[in-house]
Amino acid sequence: MSDDREVPTSRLGRLARLAALGAHTGVSLVTSRDGRDAAAQAAQVLGHLRGLAAKLGQMASYIDGIVPEHQRAAYEGALAALRTASPSSSPERIRELVESELGAPIDRLFAEWETQPFASASIGQVHRALLLDGREVAVKVQHPGIDRAVENDLKNTSVIESILGTVTPRSVKAAHVFDDIRARFREELDYRHEATQQRAFAELHAGDPRIGVPAVIAERSARRVLTSEFVHGESLDQAAARTEPERRAYAETLWRFVFKGTLIGGRFNADPHPGNFLFQADGRVTFLDFGCVQMMDADRSVTARSLHAAAVRRDEPGFRAAAAALLESRGGSYEQAACSYVRQCFEPLFGSPHHMTASYVAELVQGIGKLKAEMFAKDKSFVMPPKGMAFMNRLQFGFYSVLARLNVRVDYAEVERTFMAEAGKPIQS
Repeated sequence: MSDDREVPTSRLGRLARLAALGAHTGVSLVTSRDGRDAAAQAAQVLGHLRGLAAKLGQMASYIDGIVPEHQRAAYEGALAALRTASPSSSPERIRELVESELGAPIDRLFAEWETQPFASASIGQVHRALLLDGREVAVKVQHPGIDRAVENDLKNTSVIESILGTVTPRSVKAAHVFDDIRARFREELDYRHEATQQRAFAELHAGDPRIGVPAVIAERSARRVLTSEFVHGESLDQAAARTEPERRAYAETLWRFVFKGTLIGGRFNADPHPGNFLFQADGRVTFLDFGCVQMMDADRSVTARSLHAAAVRRDEPGFRAAAAALLESRGGSYEQAACSYVRQCFEPLFGSPHHMTASYVAELVQGIGKLKAEMFAKDKSFVMPPKGMAFMNRLQFGFYSVLARLNVRVDYAEVERTFMAEAGKPIQS
């Protein structure tokens, strides 16, 4: 008899469940008039499916503007559990997987192993354990069968379109955009790749007293098992209840981590959901989960630095030129509309100090849909989003939504001036 906690892996079975929920249309997932009952049903179905289906629910649970305002509370409450408390896999199956991946019985690998996970999300679940030398660790283990489930989701174009529709105009179906999404989610299935990225972020931010990245325990990690040092901390909701100076310090650290990674390190974590941040009372923030990382090539990194520098200087012509270069546009009405939209996204720098709000983030999310009209403009100036842009939008919407929860006014421009100067790339006035 199959365990009802097992991940459904059949392509047709997964698609049928999503179709029954209405997820094949993307927006119908979050526009039901049934309020709390519909939200609860969505959480149950998506949580059981896990994989990319659960990621849809995760995004709907925290990105402002995806869910209609009158239903936001119901969906946030119901879907929030998908970030850390999706259905877990059976202890027996998890033990088998760990022992198979690491090549030894659990009691020879760990001095202590907590059978019940303290977190379970779309791809894996996390167990607390002690190494043989007594160190406390967090062991992330993939849900058995999740690799087949994700592969089948990636073959279902409707699932990809549902994810894509939250970060680009829904009619965009460029092959390279689909390829980006498939590549990033396949990388999430290889924890060796994640370990490499985790070490790279740790190296980039080494010595920063406000940024923490857990150390990887290589000898207890493999393709489907990732062991890291255990870090204690508060959730975003708890951090949001702290004093204004504390919240401001947290927001500054979050901005520093994200954009130093992008502008100096040439990489960004494209999965900024609230469960990936732990907040310490001394102002330190620890960053988790590096499975979905988008790399930037050297030329795009230079252009991105020019874009940010122009925004910090409030140089409107320079910003427009850099935006057009980043978008690889070719003039006309699309360039005008797209550059105006990018300018709206950079208001936190142009208008710094800036108070990030949920309504501002919702306007950005809705603005993506308005760009759809430019696809059919008479001057035929529309160009497909460049490689990596879908994940940049996912980062921006998700990250801004996290900052909005902190509800504080911050001088983000000064944060960028500081870390760019430290990196030997000062922003000239």
